[in-house]
Amino acid sequence: MTEIIIPTIDWRVATQLSIIFGWASVLLVIALFVPRSRTRIVGYLAIAGAIVAAAAGIPLWGVNAETFSSMLRLDAYSLTLNWLFLAAAAITIVLSLDYLPRQGIERSEYYVLVLFATGGMMLLAQGADLIILFLGLELLSIVLYVLTGFAYPRNASEEAGMKYLLIGAFAGGFVVFGIALLYGATGSMNLRIIGETLAQQVLTLEERTYLLAGAALVVVGFGYKVAMAPFHMWAPDVYEGAPTPIAGLLSVGSKAAGFAALLRFLVEALAGEWQIWAPVLAALAIATLAVGNIGALTQHNVKRMLAYSSIGHAGYILFGVIAAGAPGGIAGQRGVEGVLLYLIAYTFTNLGAFGVLIALEHRGEAAWDMGDLAGLWNRRPWLAVAMAVCMLSLAGVPPTAGFWGKFYVFTAAWLAGMGWITVIGVVIASIAAFYYLRIIAQMFMAEPVREAPLPIDRALRVGLALATLGVLILGFIPTPAIDLVQRVGLGS
Repeated sequence: MTEIIIPTIDWRVATQLSIIFGWASVLLVIALFVPRSRTRIVGYLAIAGAIVAAAAGIPLWGVNAETFSSMLRLDAYSLTLNWLFLAAAAITIVLSLDYLPRQGIERSEYYVLVLFATGGMMLLAQGADLIILFLGLELLSIVLYVLTGFAYPRNASEEAGMKYLLIGAFAGGFVVFGIALLYGATGSMNLRIIGETLAQQVLTLEERTYLLAGAALVVVGFGYKVAMAPFHMWAPDVYEGAPTPIAGLLSVGSKAAGFAALLRFLVEALAGEWQIWAPVLAALAIATLAVGNIGALTQHNVKRMLAYSSIGHAGYILFGVIAAGAPGGIAGQRGVEGVLLYLIAYTFTNLGAFGVLIALEHRGEAAWDMGDLAGLWNRRPWLAVAMAVCMLSLAGVPPTAGFWGKFYVFTAAWLAGMGWITVIGVVIASIAAFYYLRIIAQMFMAEPVREAPLPIDRALRVGLALATLGVLILGFIPTPAIDLVQRVGLGS
């Protein structure tokens, strides 16, 4: 009888994942015994779990290891992204502590679901195998379907949850079919082995057809997740209907996780096919920029405007993804750095912007129209300043975090020999600044049309302060963040 060999598991690789999933499972039980009036305790415990998981990653810096038959990987790339996801989750929970009771939807399960969603994001960052990427994608998506429709019985939230479910299931079908074709072409699910197979052996015409079709389907599936044009149509409706903190998490955490997996897939498995997929992604990047920014220009609902803005920013991040796969080394490294720096800057910026919208919402009433921001400087000066900082960062105005993100992805694309998309990107970024500056003008120059927002809870103040300070610190003192991303490389 053949002996069953159990592979050795390197638990260092799964340390942060184990903490998040383990603590979320424990919190799910604790939540059963927490009275409805004390639900906030579960939120505080969830934040504590995120902080512990982030701290557990500090001694793991420099570790480059794989486990579970090389399906899960820990390196500087995944560790940096894990910290980003944990920070986004913590800020989202802080912003939710006041929002949920004010909207009458406070339930302990909310905070547990945010932790499970964070675990799904981390799986996507650490996945070195197509199966793990699919599991991470599905775990993240299923949790976000529930969170999007969490504002029951608000019809807009239920509708958003259903739309996201249908589109997400459709996208998941693309991914799983693409994985099947890639396996048929290469005989492996492991990203690194797929890359080595393509480098060392010549595929038949049939195998190459399977490879390119499978790669295209996987890119389409993740294109839905990151709201890349033309797979973006769900985003404005889902962002508008979802609870505002979840809309913020969708715009940063879900997008960052999708790009984390897409970047690793393209660079590790399909780097040898760069000459084929780079022009395709370049065309998609320009289309994404155009659709996102033109759509944002026509919006008077600020929440929908931020949704279209999120689509546009996916186009800028694609510049870095394209450069990351370029042959030659310098452009590739700058591409990885650009993607990571952009995601860090965008996370703090967008969470800050959605935090201001949370502060403006009244119980049972949205305050997302552009006119609702009129005269905000006279009503709540610090909210106006926070929103202005975030809008300037989204526009890429120096010295804000957004400027450094755009600078890095533009220079990466230029170094990769894609100067034409760099020029187009700069022109579109200049035009897009209009709708961000329009909001600033409304806040500081227009006459108020509404009463002052309701008193703001201390937790919401803390969340807004963290996000805004993150934008300013990263803008004025970018060296630590730049040093961090410069030490990161795929597989390093």
